[in-house]
Order: sequence, then C-alpha cells, then structure tokens
Amino acid sequence: MGDTLLIIEDEPLLGDELSRHFKRQGFHVVLASSIQQARHRLLDQKLEPLVVISDMNLPDGNGLDLLEEIGDARGAGEWLFLTAYGSVPESVRALQLGAYDFLEKPCDLGRLDLVVASAQRSAQAQRRLREQHSARNQRYSVDAFLGLSRQARQARDMLRRLCEIPFSSVIISGETGTGKGLAAKILHYSGPRSAAPFIAVNCAALPHDLLESELFGHEAGAFTGAKKTRRGLFEQADGGTLFLDEIGEMPLDLQSKLLKAIEDQKVRRLGGEVEIEIDIQVIAASNRDLAQQVGEGRFRSDLYHRLSLFELRLPSIRERKEDLEVLVPAFVREFNLKAARDVTRIPQQVWQQLRQHDWPGNVRELRNVIERCVLLAGDENLPLQWLQLDTTPSPSGGTDDALVIPLDGSMTLDAMERHIIKEALRRCNNSAAAAARMLGISREKLRYRKQKHGL
Repeated sequence: MGDTLLIIEDEPLLGDELSRHFKRQGFHVVLASSIQQARHRLLDQKLEPLVVISDMNLPDGNGLDLLEEIGDARGAGEWLFLTAYGSVPESVRALQLGAYDFLEKPCDLGRLDLVVASAQRSAQAQRRLREQHSARNQRYSVDAFLGLSRQARQARDMLRRLCEIPFSSVIISGETGTGKGLAAKILHYSGPRSAAPFIAVNCAALPHDLLESELFGHEAGAFTGAKKTRRGLFEQADGGTLFLDEIGEMPLDLQSKLLKAIEDQKVRRLGGEVEIEIDIQVIAASNRDLAQQVGEGRFRSDLYHRLSLFELRLPSIRERKEDLEVLVPAFVREFNLKAARDVTRIPQQVWQQLRQHDWPGNVRELRNVIERCVLLAGDENLPLQWLQLDTTPSPSGGTDDALVIPLDGSMTLDAMERHIIKEALRRCNNSAAAAARMLGISREKLRYRKQKHGL
C-alpha cells in the first residue's frame, strides 16, 4: 500500500476525480466530504496521512480551523489548500498554521502533481526525523541504566525525578566508565527538552584556546585562521542541553566565562560585540571530586555551586557486582546482533572470573571485554580464554587509586616508570594534561617520558 493521501472536498465530481487521479499514482486515498468526516478520520481513527488536500470552505466548517484544531496531533503530514474564493488573509493564515501551500481553483493537475510530490518528500523527511527521535527516546529511557542493586535503583530513581522537572544544571559524578555519558543522554532524551539539540564536548580533549572558541564561537577575523563566523556550542544547544564532560579539566580563567554564560543565559562570540541570548540546561560530568578540587583551588567555588543544583553520583561496578547478572547478558545480546553471533551460554568459570575482577574501568571495561569475547566466540559459549582479566584482589581493598609494583627484581626502575605513566594515562583516558596533574609533573616532562618509553 502506498503513502496515505487525505482529500477533504465536498464537491463529489472533483473529489472523485482527484481520488482516481492520485490512486493511479500509487497513493492510498481517503476521501472525506465534510469537516466532520475528516475530523473523525484524523482524531478518532488516528489516520496519519502523508499529505492532505483540503478545500478551504466546506458546508460544516473551514479547513483552516480544522488544521488549527488538529495541531500537533496531525503527525508529520503536509496540508495543501484549494479554494475558489482565495484571499490574502486566508493565505497568510494558512502559512502561519504550517500549511505547505495554498492554491486557487481551478488548479491544473500537472501543477498540483508537482506540489503534492514536493509535499510528499517534505512529509517523508519529517516522518523519518520523528521516527529517529522516537527511537532515541526509547534507547535512552531511564530503564537504559541497567541494574537491580540498591545503588542502581537509587541512580535510576534520581534520573527519573530529574527527567520530570525543568532543571537548569546538574553534576554527574563517578569513576571513569560508570556511564556518565549515558546518564546525560537519558536526562536529555527522556526530559522536557528531548526534541531540542543535545550537544556534548569533552573539556579534557581540547586545548584552552580551541575550547573557548568551541564553546562561545567566533566572528570572522577574530584570530588567525578564523576565516568565517562560527556558532559556538552554546548557540548550537539553544533550547536543548549542553553536556560538559570532564569539566574538572577546564582552565580556571575559562571557568569564569562559563559561569557568566550559564548565569546570564547569554554568550558573546570571540571578536563579537553583541551578546546572544540562549536557553539551555547544562549537564556537567567529572570523575574527580569537584568539591575537593574547590578546596584545593583548582575549581571555582561559584561555578561549582551554580552547577550543583542537583548532584547525581553513579556507582562503580565494585559497589554493585550483583548487577553483572544483568549487564553481561545485555551486552552479549547487543553484540550478538551487531556481529551476527549466537552466544547463548555463559559458563560458570566465566562468571567466576567476572565476579572476581575489580573492574577499574567499570561498565566501559566490561562492555569492551564482552564485545571481544562475543566477536571471538566459536560456538554458543562465551569463551573464557578471551576474558584476559586480572582477578588478583587489590591489596587496598579494590580501590582504583592503588597501583601495585613488584620489588622482587622482576622490574627495572625504567620499567616501573613506564608502567606508572602508562597506568596514569589509562586512568585519565589518555589525557596528557590530566595525567600530568595526577603525577605532579608538567606536561612537557610527561611528553619527554612518553617519548623515552615509547608510549
């Protein structure tokens, strides 16, 4: 069956002619001879036509009034109006209500075909966008944060509460890999701003000058290489959400500009003279303790208090190992679909190693391990050999801050230094600036040692 076309026309001869004409073109045509019939089709029977061709004035009402009444309930359909008594005010009102076009009778069928074909393409594009938006909303529902443990339920409950209110800012904290990016997308796509943009930036991945330009945009000629005007991420996120990942890595001077933009809901591009009004909600995330960084003078207290209207802490896997029972099968199903595998059984030895491992990389590490195992599986069993996990308990009780180095002569001093630098980079997601701060050295010294050890 072709795309649905609704014709609202009270003249029987014209209605039948249009119906036969568009049926020959492959449309599924529905004919309504009155406003009441059209209203019944659209509202009661939930008809979602791709295109509507409507007379303007019918015996029991006006087509424009019906379009206004239907409003958002009309789906992604485009409306065309035909009338023998067109007027400028009616034309203006039709376009203001979102009508695709306004044609006077008698209308040449060739011209009508062109307009209908154009409206059909527009409606199909809108419908695809609506379906993609719906799919994103389902993918990032609150239930996408998996787990049956008390910690997971508490995190889900907080996510659900935040999705129901129009918050202006929130901080998501937790170790690396606990799902802060997923939580941010849940808050956006399950919240009141879901139809607006979701813009994310990793503050640790960009140098200072580039990060400022990315956030606030710039005018042409603002600096060397700025050949044209560029909208910043604040402007791009207008009406929606700006996700600032690893905000603890943002330089202090840039933090003050960020605070002003959030407080005033206005930004000024680099090299610009005019402030631009914005309407955004800000989600900030960090694997560091921002309150501690405030005390150490590495994060502005006023920015921290502005962002921490709500705080959501995501638990590590160490705190909720019972959730492996939910997470592992879910990842197995995901990668079965992606890789066309049929892994259906998880042997007891595999479960034993999964439970013994401390998971310093948390959900991200677990997901990568399961992906590797599914891709390399030769039958229905999740292969033990490809887990490649260190199941030796950490002497510090499993905290991610511990680093064990053997002093039995098995490692040279250079090897120890290489191991420490490699581990620091891993824990900081390969951010040289963050790793240098963790090790208490400059970025130049870290760069020298990386080259020395071939990292």
